[in-house]
Amino acid sequence: MGLFSRKGPSGFSSSSTAEEVTQGIDGTGLTAIVTGATSGIGLETSRVLALRGVHVVIAIRNMNAAEYGSTGFPLNILMGYNTIQAFSRQHRTPFRNESLRSFSSHKSFVGDHETHIARKQQRGKIVNLSSTCHQYSYREGIRFDKINEESSYCKYLAYGQSKLANILHANELTRRLKEEGVQITANSLHPGAIQTNILRFDNGILHYIVKVLGVFIIPFIKTIQQGAATTCFVALHPQVKGVSGEYFADCNIDKPSAQAKDEDLATKLWDFSLALTNVK
Repeated sequence: MGLFSRKGPSGFSSSSTAEEVTQGIDGTGLTAIVTGATSGIGLETSRVLALRGVHVVIAIRNMNAAEYGSTGFPLNILMGYNTIQAFSRQHRTPFRNESLRSFSSHKSFVGDHETHIARKQQRGKIVNLSSTCHQYSYREGIRFDKINEESSYCKYLAYGQSKLANILHANELTRRLKEEGVQITANSLHPGAIQTNILRFDNGILHYIVKVLGVFIIPFIKTIQQGAATTCFVALHPQVKGVSGEYFADCNIDKPSAQAKDEDLATKLWDFSLALTNVK
């Protein structure tokens, strides 16, 4: 992406890699719990965090899909809710057990939108991986009354809905944590356009567009190393210390859609999530 990249206020751009944005940063003493880290940018994020001295724990559902052994760095693997509970008790993680719980519901909504609850008097960061696709959700944003409806389901709009939920969740969590005086930040981000598993397993319009446009979109596609940069930047870089409720892209603060900044929608999503997952 070097042809079209331009450095932002942070000093980094769409061409920056995860190693570049964390160069010289010492993460010793920190613990990162990473979901979706079996491959791609999740695995690269875990690798670079470990490279910087962070104790990395990855939570996975499918052990067969994990490529963690290729990182060359020690990564702890969590599988299943009981294991996560045990880890939380053993390490006294600042998150309640719900922090890593994956909830099973229809299609992609809850799979991409996980509830994170924090305790008071703890310091830490919560980073939600969203996407610019959050702009392409259903007209109402979140279809609270039609989450499981098959007849009007569209996988592309559902994906956009889940990514919109990621931003709304981080924003609402920021508001609640500030009200409670908790020293934990919550931000969301767009990693960039990367040919990940989501695209490889898509046989619909996205696959067709990529095939037809081919060489014309290559300059806008990030490598895995570039795709993990914004996550690592938000997680580790001193510039982001104390920053909360923001949306990042290309390692810089960016503007999300109007729906993503809707406070009423964020609160409604929070209440809906608690009811859906029976979290009290």
